[in-house]
Amino acid sequence: MNPENKFARFMRNSGPARVFVPMGLILLVFGILMLTLFGGSGKLEKTVGRIVSVTEGTIDTENNDQLYDVKLAYTVDGKEYEGVFADMAGDYKVGDEMDIYYDPEAPEKISNTKAGGFIAPILIAAGAALAGFGIYKTVKAFKKSKELDAGDPFPTDECMALKTAPGATEYYFRFDGNSFKPGYLIEDADRNVLFEGKMLKNSLVGARTFEFNDHTTGSVAEHDVGHVVTQAFNDEVFSASSWFKFDGEKIWDVLHGMGVRLRTDMRSKFPYMSYNAAKDGAAFARIESTSVYVHEDEEAEHRIKIPVGKMYYRIWSPSKDLETLFLTVFAITESEQTVVE
Repeated sequence: MNPENKFARFMRNSGPARVFVPMGLILLVFGILMLTLFGGSGKLEKTVGRIVSVTEGTIDTENNDQLYDVKLAYTVDGKEYEGVFADMAGDYKVGDEMDIYYDPEAPEKISNTKAGGFIAPILIAAGAALAGFGIYKTVKAFKKSKELDAGDPFPTDECMALKTAPGATEYYFRFDGNSFKPGYLIEDADRNVLFEGKMLKNSLVGARTFEFNDHTTGSVAEHDVGHVVTQAFNDEVFSASSWFKFDGEKIWDVLHGMGVRLRTDMRSKFPYMSYNAAKDGAAFARIESTSVYVHEDEEAEHRIKIPVGKMYYRIWSPSKDLETLFLTVFAITESEQTVVE
């Protein structure tokens, strides 16, 4: 794997840790600080405090109200304590009583609400959960990448050579929206439709129904295709993970189960990505995206141009397994995935 793909994979796989672990640590720190502020046990008990002094504090700039520092005296287990609530809004008089909350393990630390007693543990628990989730998702992602790399070395050079290799056929993959059943097609250089994936039923919520029709074998099958789900842990494009459900499974898991592996050519002109596809360790396809659809033989006619509408794809493959080939490109274009494996 080239350095660009390694970097892209690292950024994507480490996304959960880089986002959720800092968030979790922030909550943990706040929770621990609150727990320290309100005592060691985090369980506050109620008592009555007597106001012994009221002094002017700051001004509430939003409402232009005067706030007050209220000093109270209270008794816990026969021992006298004093505490101050700073910048309190309201009308307070010396001698008045008010409810206060203290920690039995640190009676000198008080609160005018019991919220501090349960907010601190909640923050600590939430922080630990977020950090743990980030670590779990990251470890899981790297573990899967390691499993995918456990087989034979990826045949990058062999995939790239398919454009001129004997026995490799050039196909065209395009979006067809000019019918009552929009979808995607694989055609040959003579515009003969070899494979179709047409939408039979659309759905704003839930899976859509597609009909896959292989005209070379005559096989027809219906599949449930979900809507695209994208996890972007931050604004870095390489951290995004995009997929849709295909018959109830993540599309990339389906392809991995079929023995398909993909490598993105990071040197291609973004956003027009090129992909090398292997199946069971052998070169399966070279896939290049383009914004124009032509069948002329001149290479210049296939050059990438300003994007307009749906992207099309040129495919070079020695395989006659058009269903797997279609599903591979379908996954790329439908999920808007930039970095795949």
